[in-house]
Amino acid sequence: MAHLGSGRGRALALPVGLALTASLGFLPPGAATAAPADGAPAAVVTDGPRMSYVVNVTGGHSAARTVKKAIAEAGGSVVIAYDQIGVVVVHSRNPDFAKTIRTVRGVESAGATRTAPLAAQTSDDLDAEQPLTAAEAQAAAARAAKSSVDEDPFEPLQWDLPAMKADQAHRKSLGSRDVTVAVLDSGVDDTHPDIAPNFDRTASASCLNGVPVQKDAAWRPVPGESDHGMHVAGTIAAAKNGFGVTGVAPGVKVASLKVADPDTSLYYTEAVVCGFVWAAEHGVDVTNNSYYTDPWLFNCKSDADQKALVDAVTRASRYAESKGAVNVAAAGNARTDLAAETIVDRTSPNDTHPVERVIETRDCLDIPSQLPGVVTVSATGAKGLKASYSNYGLGVVDITAPGGDSTAYQPPQAPATNGLILSTTFNNGFAFKAGTSMATPHVAGVAALIRSTHPKASPAQVKARLYAQADDLACPDPYDINGDGKVDAVCAGSARDNGFYGAGMADALDAVRR
Repeated sequence: MAHLGSGRGRALALPVGLALTASLGFLPPGAATAAPADGAPAAVVTDGPRMSYVVNVTGGHSAARTVKKAIAEAGGSVVIAYDQIGVVVVHSRNPDFAKTIRTVRGVESAGATRTAPLAAQTSDDLDAEQPLTAAEAQAAAARAAKSSVDEDPFEPLQWDLPAMKADQAHRKSLGSRDVTVAVLDSGVDDTHPDIAPNFDRTASASCLNGVPVQKDAAWRPVPGESDHGMHVAGTIAAAKNGFGVTGVAPGVKVASLKVADPDTSLYYTEAVVCGFVWAAEHGVDVTNNSYYTDPWLFNCKSDADQKALVDAVTRASRYAESKGAVNVAAAGNARTDLAAETIVDRTSPNDTHPVERVIETRDCLDIPSQLPGVVTVSATGAKGLKASYSNYGLGVVDITAPGGDSTAYQPPQAPATNGLILSTTFNNGFAFKAGTSMATPHVAGVAALIRSTHPKASPAQVKARLYAQADDLACPDPYDINGDGKVDAVCAGSARDNGFYGAGMADALDAVRR
């Protein structure tokens, strides 16, 4: 049970020490076009590596029709068009596709979503998930059909719940069944006894390659894939049912939007866009985004390809908010001051060959966490201090919540024994993980409790309550997390708003009583 989460997404592996998990342009390899003969138009090259692109359209449906025609002429094929936000997902073997399509009237931006070619796939790949049989569903329901109890068996190990007063909140309300939190992640196993009672199948789908699929419970992870989404889902809404752990909002529903590539655990733009749009159109109240959009740790708007990714995810997240969803995202695990003027990025692109680059923060964004309207979450440990790995930044971090830290740095009070976060994993199991990935679902759960208490509240009103109800946390002076006598990070701001904790610790009790 004391398994430590792997480092991809926003989770961390934290053994005795710690482990973790801006602007270079990208031009796919190969020549752009064949040489024209006798003044004839250049032939479009279609034998390059098959790449994925997003094309962001302006000007309504007539412009979209024109752009789609131009996409075909440039050697692209439309995978899916999200006309409601003007984003088209395209595959092409033309190495100059993005450069060509950016010249078309009605195109705001266009760019490759990755630096690695697409893997060979068949048309059935999106549907190739394990089915949820009737027998599995009945068995899960039978395991979960237990009388409600005051405390689930593993709840004494969950120091994170009292840290944000969730244990007190549960005596007043567990949250509403009319509220759904969508987990955009690696997938959720809805047969887990702590997940099954609260799972929303209607709002769940796989979004791999940007296409939503529900067939055969496509939202579920399969053996060998990451359990990151499972852990996140349990923190949000593990049922209070006399089994396992307890979620922050154990009475609300949780949905799975599978957006992480099953082979690489990378979160590409087309999948993220699909997830936000699906959430928007299926009544989701809160989205949880414990990842950054790959392959760039920071997407720089001065780079044509990366600007297209920022535009696409911005459109999608804003669309979800316009339909009533509060979007909550992880600040990241690189111990970085996101408010600094420049940041050194040595990890991008992470799907081919990372190179060191110095990025300017006014131009380059971690998406979706730094997009307009998104709630950006830092992490704390069991002592209430910023977690050793957590990113921070005055004006960037909005709020904080327990994400866990090395037990050597921030040991919890008994009866808890581990400084990481305990939640659900595969095979009806449970494990400890740490990261801003783990902090984010705590805030998503509190947002769900606020929406439960105030069902007609707009996303702006939910966020205003979230920040106003947060418990102030002053900057530690100094911040020496490992006790070696050296300052590990500098916290700027006041007790009411600072770079480590934003508005403070998310408060579940106030969410249900105010």
